[in-house]
Amino acid sequence: MASKKRKYDAEYIKYGFVAIEKNGVEVPQCVVCFDTLSNDALRPTRLQRHLHHRHPELSKKPVEYFCAKRDSLSQMRLDKKGKYNQETAKAVKVSYEIAMLIAKNKKPHTIGENLVKPCIVNAVKILLGDDIAKQFKNISLSDSTVKRRIDELADDIKQQVLEKVKCSPFFAISCDESTDQANCAQLIVYARFIANNTIEEELLFSEPLKTTTKGADVFQAVSQFFEVNGLMWEKLVGVCTDGAPAMLGSRSGFVKMVKSKNPSIFAMHCVIHRQALVAKTLPDDLREDLNFAVEVVNYVKSSALNTRLFAALCESLNADHMVLLYHTEVRWLSKGNMLGRIYELREAVAEFLEQRGRRTMCRAFKSEHFQFSLAYLADIFEALNSLNLKLQGANANVMAHYDIVQSFIAKISLWLKQVERGNLTWFSRLNELFSDKCLCEDLKRKIKGHLRGLQDEFFHYFPDVEPQNLIYKLVRNPFLVNVEDLPHDLQEEAIELQFNNLAKDSFESMPLENFWVKLQAEYPKISSQSLRILVPFSSTYLCETGFSALMTLNTQHRNRLNVESDLRCTLSPTPPRIDNIVANKHCQYSH
Repeated sequence: MASKKRKYDAEYIKYGFVAIEKNGVEVPQCVVCFDTLSNDALRPTRLQRHLHHRHPELSKKPVEYFCAKRDSLSQMRLDKKGKYNQETAKAVKVSYEIAMLIAKNKKPHTIGENLVKPCIVNAVKILLGDDIAKQFKNISLSDSTVKRRIDELADDIKQQVLEKVKCSPFFAISCDESTDQANCAQLIVYARFIANNTIEEELLFSEPLKTTTKGADVFQAVSQFFEVNGLMWEKLVGVCTDGAPAMLGSRSGFVKMVKSKNPSIFAMHCVIHRQALVAKTLPDDLREDLNFAVEVVNYVKSSALNTRLFAALCESLNADHMVLLYHTEVRWLSKGNMLGRIYELREAVAEFLEQRGRRTMCRAFKSEHFQFSLAYLADIFEALNSLNLKLQGANANVMAHYDIVQSFIAKISLWLKQVERGNLTWFSRLNELFSDKCLCEDLKRKIKGHLRGLQDEFFHYFPDVEPQNLIYKLVRNPFLVNVEDLPHDLQEEAIELQFNNLAKDSFESMPLENFWVKLQAEYPKISSQSLRILVPFSSTYLCETGFSALMTLNTQHRNRLNVESDLRCTLSPTPPRIDNIVANKHCQYSH
């Protein structure tokens, strides 16, 4: 049996001994001759014997004498408790902290040595003097050091994320690919899982796709990551993608291949992309008006001279804005923002076209028909933009997004009824134009036709699944569902839950996800079914934010950078365990 390990007592300094660590074991060291004894010698009789036999002339010295010797020894010690190592460890820790800030703020690695360190040293020199400033020169912030630090920080974050994913009863992923500044296809995969009594979202990995971006390429990258890091397909409950053929193709799409590993996986087409597809629904006459508005904007912004002249005109008219906004098809909010701005500056636009001699375009722009269409388009796309913004954001689940979309569909029904009655209250710009006149039948027909088409597209892209799914009703409110309608294996737990008053209080005071996570131990079957609906992603929003960060990191001047480590440090809410990293390093000053 292994002998009991003794511990150092602060009182032992009166015998002239301090403690150091040797091979992971605490042992006594004499502050006079620097000899070390065994761990078993950590007792007063053994320490006193050493003092009396080896240093009899010092046996009557006061404790202050040995404390002074201890402080002197501390200056020379090379173990982790020595002053030198403690000071270097602090400098190394500061280096890690600054490297993390550099990554978080998506700055080039050279900023540490070229800007951050000189700023710190100069500021300390002015405030505290040269002697203290010299200590700050020991912080290592070279380009290569910052890169190594960020790699280590990212690896620590990655290990923490993997530990949490593996401990979760199940998890879901959201993935998307895009092209960076170097024309390299980059795959970003996020994970959503149960940890710390809630549902968390984290960057799982990012990886360049070196050749094609087919479903097979994406699947190979994900499959390889799962295999290398020990993630189980059986625990994957949901996959959310952008709906591209490479992702949702019926034969060789990524989702099809994932389902070959786990057929029960819930596949989700990103709700934001679906909403963007719905927003493209326009009848031919309104589409012509939209295209004409884009043509006008393009003309006004076609040259630097036109832009300056238009800005000067807007200033002379005391307009709130000086420029029009371009419409970019791939940007979700672009169309609505462009229409809102051109409507706001419509008088300035008409005058500018007149001044520039574009009389045909000016007449068409000022026509009553176009002004009514422009007002309606600006109003309806403002509403669609508002819906899009509500669907954006992290920590959203299928249930929350379902509510947002269904409420918008209900609004369309209301608008249809009001337009039929000639009431344009919900369309502020159009209502302003018709404040003193009745809505003409032709415009009413046009608006109703568009709203019906919009409604049909919403029903197509967002089929009403909840009323037919009892589990959705159970997830939303387990205290209102009819227990007899539930599957037999859930009925007993559902009854027990409905009579649990403490659970009712928690349901009213906690977020829905946290409520079901809390019930896992007490109601395992019913909570498992509920969490399998709440854990999957409902959008690829996080992937889009990842690509936004990627574009900032991988600029024209940094397009050879391997961004995964920087991206993980930038996007992950999990802090790295810097103290642990420093403790496991042999710390040295900057040279």
